[in-house]
Amino acid sequence: MYKIVFFDIDGTLVNEEKQVPESTVKAVHQLKQKGIEPVIATGRAPYFIKPLAELLGIDSYVCLNGGFAVYKGEPLYRRVIDKNAIASLVSLAAAHGHSLVFEGEREYYTDTADHPSMLSSVNSLKVDLPGVDPDFWRTNDIYQIFLHCEAKDEHLYEGLLGDFKLIRWHQHAMDVLPAGGSKAQGIAALLELVGLKPEEAVAFGDGLNDMEMLSYVGFGIAMGNSHQDLLPFADHVTTHVDEEGIRNGLVTAGLL
Repeated sequence: MYKIVFFDIDGTLVNEEKQVPESTVKAVHQLKQKGIEPVIATGRAPYFIKPLAELLGIDSYVCLNGGFAVYKGEPLYRRVIDKNAIASLVSLAAAHGHSLVFEGEREYYTDTADHPSMLSSVNSLKVDLPGVDPDFWRTNDIYQIFLHCEAKDEHLYEGLLGDFKLIRWHQHAMDVLPAGGSKAQGIAALLELVGLKPEEAVAFGDGLNDMEMLSYVGFGIAMGNSHQDLLPFADHVTTHVDEEGIRNGLVTAGLL
């Protein structure tokens, strides 16, 4: 019944230490042996996922929370942020001393070097720090932005919600997407290309940016370590990422 499986990364394929459990590696390879396509679906940018994709033998992915999709190494979908909208965000963030990180297709840059909140959020991903170029967004397509502010300051950006969707992923950071953006958009484009229906897909996730994805596919699986607000959007809750959560979820879906 199910022919393709979408996997979030942080808290799903990898644990808090950003390590992939051995049971997950084996389960994904077994899935491929059965002829079922594994696809990464993440808020991360393409340049953050290469080692993981190589470890798991995956060459299809939906990155940047649905903003950029690739199938078997070939880009198939792009969703960029309007530059006028970015200009409004830049002005507002500067007025409140909130650092921004601009994510392009091949590289990313911050507007403020050594900002404590930026360092905290990016270092939690265990990736290289961004370069510093406050004008990177002016001459490059931007797919997603990190806005570094505390939860108590989110109200300062309510006036921009007509242009943006804000999703908190870290104590000090939110993802900024175009209004209505989600992983489900990139997934829909990929499924259309390969001729599959949403009901033929399974998805695993654990965070607030996985709500639309789990709702969109035929069988949505939340990890045992998921954010509590994600659970109502899932068809099934598997075990913790470190307790064979991926393998157990695939067994429940009838795929292993």
